Amino acid sequence: MPELPEVEVVRRGLERWVSGRTVDEVEVRHPRAIRRHTAGAADFAARLKGLRIGAACRRGKYLWLPVTGGGPAAQTAAEGITPMITPSVTHGLAILAHLGMSGQLLVQPQEAPDEKHLRIRVRFADALDTELRFVDQRTFGGLSLHDTVPGDADHLPDVIAHIARDPLDPAFDDAAFHDALRRRRTTVKRALLDQTLISGVGNIYADEALWRSRLHYERPTATFTRPRTAELLGHVRDVMNAALAVGGTSFDSLYVNVNGESGYFERSLDAYGREDEPCRRCGTPIRRRPWMNRSSYFCPRCQRPPRA
Repeated sequence: MPELPEVEVVRRGLERWVSGRTVDEVEVRHPRAIRRHTAGAADFAARLKGLRIGAACRRGKYLWLPVTGGGPAAQTAAEGITPMITPSVTHGLAILAHLGMSGQLLVQPQEAPDEKHLRIRVRFADALDTELRFVDQRTFGGLSLHDTVPGDADHLPDVIAHIARDPLDPAFDDAAFHDALRRRRTTVKRALLDQTLISGVGNIYADEALWRSRLHYERPTATFTRPRTAELLGHVRDVMNAALAVGGTSFDSLYVNVNGESGYFERSLDAYGREDEPCRRCGTPIRRRPWMNRSSYFCPRCQRPPRA
């Protein structure tokens, strides 16, 4: 699944090409793409019509588009639709996007041919002649409309309020993360993938940060000192910023930005996907081990397993 750098690349594209535009029409072409919007496709399309899209936001692997405006209350009433969400002065609204395993948010010319796996089309009330398309081959991702957390400056959708801040967020609290890490009494890779502890880190960037830190994935979190935690966070941030600089990691054509372009960080990976290739530090062959229905890649010399 796409991790923080890949989602941030998409967010930046949406910020440039979609934010500030007003929705004219929404076409839902596959019901699974809006299954998290339990009121259904007609409600989703009707409620978005006439709304203005705000600044694109992201937390961890989730991204959303705040929306403002009068909304389609009259239209939903006329069509006999019961709105799932009733906006109030204390709640805003946001379109939450989850890319799943193969979801893409593409900004395409209106005359461009439809993609084979086009699921949702959003047209805008302007003369720019581009539209937003949600394309998803495996239909694990989707869009949905939600209330936002009252008073939250980023208009955070309430359904993801439990997601922790990510390490690139200026408000991320390093000291609080260390304290929580020690309390979890788990292993370091499990902690890095716990989205309620630190968000945005997935299997690829966990392995990369642990390789840079010379830490084995089964290292107990109870053994971490504050300097060791600070070093780990530094490597997490470094690897994510490096991935962002080249558009993220794209192992196939599924992970792309809003213009359909792939990222190139897979060429710079030091551990993930490099089984039997020499470690770039010591030359020892990288190993792969099954781990929680995934794989962990590590150098057996640089990242020695903890003592029993």
